[in-house]
Parts: sequence; C-alpha cells; structure tokens
Amino acid sequence: MNLFVAGLPYDLDDAELMEIFEKFGPVLSAKVSLDKETGKSRGFGFVEMENTSDGNDAIEHLNDISLGKKPLVVKAAEDKPKPRPGGYNNPGGGSGGGYRGGNSGGYNSGGGGYRKPNDFRDKNRY
Repeated sequence: MNLFVAGLPYDLDDAELMEIFEKFGPVLSAKVSLDKETGKSRGFGFVEMENTSDGNDAIEHLNDISLGKKPLVVKAAEDKPKPRPGGYNNPGGGSGGGYRGGNSGGYNSGGGGYRKPNDFRDKNRY
C-alpha cells in the first residue's frame, strides 16, 4: 500500500521516515521528497507498506500526531495523473501544443523564425 505523508519536519530523512512506519509492519520503501534546486526536504514524502492492513493501521495511528511544528497528514497515496499531450503546460504535444507555437519555431511567428519589424511594412505603399 502506498501512503502519502505530509507535515514532515524539514530535517527528517528517508531512514527516519522508514523507522516511524516500521512500527506498523514491513516497509518496502520510504522517500522524503526533495526540492530539485536546493536538495532540501519539501516537508512531505511517500511510504510503501507491504500490507494494506499495516498501511491502514499506520494511517489510523499516525494521522494528526505532531513530529515537529505541524501535525502529520497520512493517507493513501493517489495515483499520479497521466500527462496529456499538447496544451500550455506541456509544449510540443503535436500541432497546437505549446505557447503560440505548435510545430513552428520562434515566439508568435506562425511559420518559424523571428519576424523583423520591416516585414510588416507594405513595400508598395511608399
């Protein structure tokens, strides 16, 4: 059973997280989520328990207890949503994907490349 654990003290590491949950049964993995840029804890993590009954027992006993300044939130982890192709937050998912792009290059170019200010002038007008 996969568990989501929030409200962790920022100095807690993977081994300490595993130690807390081992009191309720065999733990397959325990991982504190780290910030990619700083390498510091983000205050939450995931624990994989071998048995669902042990996981439910851990939820019942650990939810709302305080390890630090904040109470723990322990619940069954939700499945990660699958990324959808295209759109603003996922550029490059076929035509129409990305910000004003699709399969073209450059910002707001529509046909690739950068448009110079002189390209907008009607040359026959002057």
